[in-house]
Amino acid sequence: MTEKSVPTAELEVLACLRQMGQATAREIREHMHKYRPMAHGSVVNLLKRLEAKKLVTKKKGPVGKAFIYRPRAATASIYEGVLNRLLNRIYGGDSLALVASLFETRPPDIRQLEKLEELLEELRAKHSGKELP
Repeated sequence: MTEKSVPTAELEVLACLRQMGQATAREIREHMHKYRPMAHGSVVNLLKRLEAKKLVTKKKGPVGKAFIYRPRAATASIYEGVLNRLLNRIYGGDSLALVASLFETRPPDIRQLEKLEELLEELRAKHSGKELP
């Protein structure tokens, strides 16, 4: 499965679900409402398509008729494709420019900065061939 075979609306639902970990169609719709308002039936249809493409799984929820959806591990390659396409088309392959642009648009909070510092330490250790304790 490539990102080209997953339309934008499906990618947005999948990204929302990945961010939430698991959710019902209603929870997804409510979470996405501020940047992509959709009818409940539209979200359900998109989830059905994602399920048919084996990108999400569902199980019966504990109450009522609602299903709980989860992204499958196979979604990682979809995101890699989207990110690589963006990186190459917009930033000419310059990942530092992509990150700088992201942080100019949405500056990280203190918690994110701490995680970034951890990531940088890990990357430095890998680059120098040393493992962290």
